[in-house]
Amino acid sequence: MRSRLLLALLVLLALLGGIAAAYILARGPEHHARSVRAAPAPVRKHPQPRVIRVRGPHNRPVPILMYHVLGIPRTNAPYPELFVKPADLGGQMRWLSAHGYHAVTLGQVFRYWRDGVALPKRPVVVSFDDGYLSDYAVALPALRRFGWAGVLNLVVANVVPGDITAWQVRQLIKAGWEIDAHTISHVDLTGLDATRLQHEVAGSRVQLRHMFGQPVDFFCYPAGRYDAQVVAAVRAAGYVGATTVNPGLGRPSQPYTLDRIRIDYSDGVSGFAAKMLRFDH
Repeated sequence: MRSRLLLALLVLLALLGGIAAAYILARGPEHHARSVRAAPAPVRKHPQPRVIRVRGPHNRPVPILMYHVLGIPRTNAPYPELFVKPADLGGQMRWLSAHGYHAVTLGQVFRYWRDGVALPKRPVVVSFDDGYLSDYAVALPALRRFGWAGVLNLVVANVVPGDITAWQVRQLIKAGWEIDAHTISHVDLTGLDATRLQHEVAGSRVQLRHMFGQPVDFFCYPAGRYDAQVVAAVRAAGYVGATTVNPGLGRPSQPYTLDRIRIDYSDGVSGFAAKMLRFDH
């Protein structure tokens, strides 16, 4: 009798064990799936683009174009030659592309001059002075068509609705544009005392860096006006280079007085081409 009870007990335990095992197996895949889903995804490290350096000299000059307002000047507008028709800008960018040019920033140019980091075969800097709505509305799409970025020499006081807003400047930055300083109020720097000069030169860099989180490593002299005291203030403010309105190509031998090629309203595409062939041959 005792042996029969023991046998029945063993059978019952075996049955209960099988039920428990079946339950665990039934839940197992679901539990495992939840565990996999909860695990953090592995972080993929994207390889950095390989830096190509120039073997030998890396001091060739680079054309730096100078634009202002993109539009048609109204009657009696001051400095009408500083305007460029939007259609002309588009045609000029197409001419550059067709002739093998590729737009770069001043930062890229200086990395080439200083460190030998390679540039495209025919580099050109496309810079826009002051800060106008047309930089966002006209220049941005015109350059983006070719995958290019421009350089905005920005007057701090021009970051207002009607000229160019901070949001619009950030859209330029997102597109790869370089933001450089053009003073706070676009004043003639050669007539300022030391305190005001520092405010306009160093202060504009501080404010733009705070507003946009950009390096702001380059300076543009308002109306091209500078002297030894102004250049010294630009150096002291930490800029690594500065642009003028002097005609010519930018050269590494004159980092704080870089020449540029001014594009005028009367140039159109043919006049633009003539200037490029004259300076960059």
